[in-house]
Amino acid sequence: MAGHAGDPLDPIITETLNELAFDLVELRRGGSKARQVLEIRVERRDGEKVTLEDCTVVSRALEARFDAMESMPAQYVLEVSSPGADRPLRTAAEWRRFVGRRATVTCGALPGGRQEVEILGVEGEDGAAGAVVRDGKGVEYQLPLNTITQARLAFHWKR
Repeated sequence: MAGHAGDPLDPIITETLNELAFDLVELRRGGSKARQVLEIRVERRDGEKVTLEDCTVVSRALEARFDAMESMPAQYVLEVSSPGADRPLRTAAEWRRFVGRRATVTCGALPGGRQEVEILGVEGEDGAAGAVVRDGKGVEYQLPLNTITQARLAFHWKR
């Protein structure tokens, strides 16, 4: 399942979410041509946690738009949820929001190319922003956001 960059449904989803005061965090496609599965992860703009009722409202609004499209397959499964504990990090604003948390980052500048790190801060503006992170050995790295292949919040079950 790929991310939502360049997906033809992206503008429809984004427009619908804008009307409802939500942001698209992630769009994943799966299933088959005959029965597509669309996983849509959303966030509330007011910063509150996404509720089951929010997911229902978003799902109904999107279904109405999708059902009116001729290009949508007759059979599809729509799953709307909150980003979850392992949410992706893409923008400087998302990185800033989670300073102090741990993330699993894939980036050529990290030893081994992929590590779990602590987010210490973000320097620079959106176009040239860089995350400042610390690995498990205490070594700090400045990672330009545009060089990070993938980043997700790390989630550990408390025992």
